[in-house]
Amino acid sequence: MKPARIAVICIAAVSAIGLALVVRAMGSSSNQPAAPAAAAAVETRPMARILVAARDLAPGKRLAEGDLDWKDWPVDEVNPAFITDGAVPIPAAKPAESDKAATGTTAASIARVARAANEIATGGAKTEYYGSVVREPILAGEPIVGRKIVRAGDSGYMAAYLEPGSRAMAIRVTVETAAGGFILPGDRVDVVLTRETGLSSGSTEGADRAKFSATTVMQNIKVLAIDQSTRAGDDAQAVVGATATLEVGPRDAEALALAKSEGELSLVLRSYADTAGPSGRVSTPNPVRAVRVYRGGAADVVVVQ
Repeated sequence: MKPARIAVICIAAVSAIGLALVVRAMGSSSNQPAAPAAAAAVETRPMARILVAARDLAPGKRLAEGDLDWKDWPVDEVNPAFITDGAVPIPAAKPAESDKAATGTTAASIARVARAANEIATGGAKTEYYGSVVREPILAGEPIVGRKIVRAGDSGYMAAYLEPGSRAMAIRVTVETAAGGFILPGDRVDVVLTRETGLSSGSTEGADRAKFSATTVMQNIKVLAIDQSTRAGDDAQAVVGATATLEVGPRDAEALALAKSEGELSLVLRSYADTAGPSGRVSTPNPVRAVRVYRGGAADVVVVQ
């Protein structure tokens, strides 16, 4: 065979092989759908967990464990006002396209480990909001934002913490009149009024001595705060303060104000097992009148109520 013919055959064979490879590559790219690539991009999309309402929350509701829940949320859609668990950093702006490719399975695994460690160490940020009061209606599944709740210590917390129709009123207390400081915010107490009723003449020396009476004017009243503390510390067993803020009704506030002007008020701590009874004033203290009566030259004071 002539060398020229051999060269032509070799060139044709190489061209055929190259054409086959090109056709195969084109067929592979056209048969492969784009959906798996999109699905992979969705699966590797970084997610954060935000705090949401587990049920519909009405204004005045005090948040408890069953009222809050965590929900997965795309990191690039997290509003700065949302409350996150802190396991995944929230960027200030959306990442560039080149950065998204770098966040894959490794970043998601690190985030899960950090989230678990954070919850084990601190219980998660959710526990920090227990006891907060709802200021505006929140629907189930809606993210919790600061403007819709009032946390303990925030401005307006006491007004939100009060039950509808109730009033907050403060009275002066001491260690002796507040059960040695063992009355804590959230406890229930009775309010006892001690007042001077008049003078009594001594039988031996003829000296006048003061007479006093004690009356329970309020029963089963909730203590809202001791001084400015609305919640006792976790390890606090006693709180000594100068004032106690009580939750009373409008008419009860009038009776309590009158009792404050008539004598000394003491708080009597009630048992937790004895807090289901009626709450409010027991009786309105009547004005006390003392009449001095002389019998055989000896003076005696008779109290008329």
